Amino acid sequence: MRALLIKSFLYLLSWLPLKVVYKIATILGRKMAKRPNLRITQVTHTNINLCFPLLSLTEQNILVEQSLIETCKAFSELGILWLQKSDRVLKLIIKINNENCLQQALQQGKGVILLTPHLGAWEMAGLYASANYPLTALYRPPKLIGLNKLIHTARERAGGKFVATDKKGVRSLLQALHNGEIAGILPDQVPNSGGVFAPFFGISAYTMSLVARLAQKTGAKVIFTYAERTVQGFHINFLPAPTNIDSHDLELACTALNEGIEQCLKDCCGQYQWSYKRFKQSPVGTNPVY
Repeated sequence: MRALLIKSFLYLLSWLPLKVVYKIATILGRKMAKRPNLRITQVTHTNINLCFPLLSLTEQNILVEQSLIETCKAFSELGILWLQKSDRVLKLIIKINNENCLQQALQQGKGVILLTPHLGAWEMAGLYASANYPLTALYRPPKLIGLNKLIHTARERAGGKFVATDKKGVRSLLQALHNGEIAGILPDQVPNSGGVFAPFFGISAYTMSLVARLAQKTGAKVIFTYAERTVQGFHINFLPAPTNIDSHDLELACTALNEGIEQCLKDCCGQYQWSYKRFKQSPVGTNPVY
């Protein structure tokens, strides 16, 4: 029943202009920011306080509100990004920055690991990559099974292949890289196992080692991408990963991974999903963050 309600709501949003959808999201985000006891607001406050301790309380509150507004936009835009025709959605992209770094990396023939943090419209970034390059990407199936077919179909409609986050999915990524194609990964999800604690904005965060291991096995270059929301439309951005991201020292590699995410956040920090429990796993001997 819950999945049906969500799907119905997304279909309704898909018929509205994006500006109207964002106005609704802005109202909701501001209301959430004024309710400090909401769990999503608490987590956002906690993460921003941890990562930006030098900001004044007023500055932190402004960033919290901005982040909650952008989080609401990230959900409300899904109706359009998932359900409208892909060519129509892609017309919302008005600028592409530094794509040549991705193209040059592909020319080396060893594939590219494309990392898309939970920043801006990450579904738009994935759609653009799917429409323009041979892409195989990992995705975590939703907890609501009734949404799985909708999400999977929406993400693959532009030509990409999306595989579950399991051993079979990782093998699919390896095959794509061996074929000189792109393997897509969301790099800021807390792994279930096999991770390494590395600093993220100075805070120890359990970080996936999968990216480093894939890069070591294949020699693939690692590139970050994200879609920034602007008043006029979306900007797709690409940037090379820090040099140590393929290091055999996994702590060094995971530190470079988090540094790459931080670099992506520089120009649109408020569009990051600060409501995600990025520090839900703490090093042994330390107190839980949440």
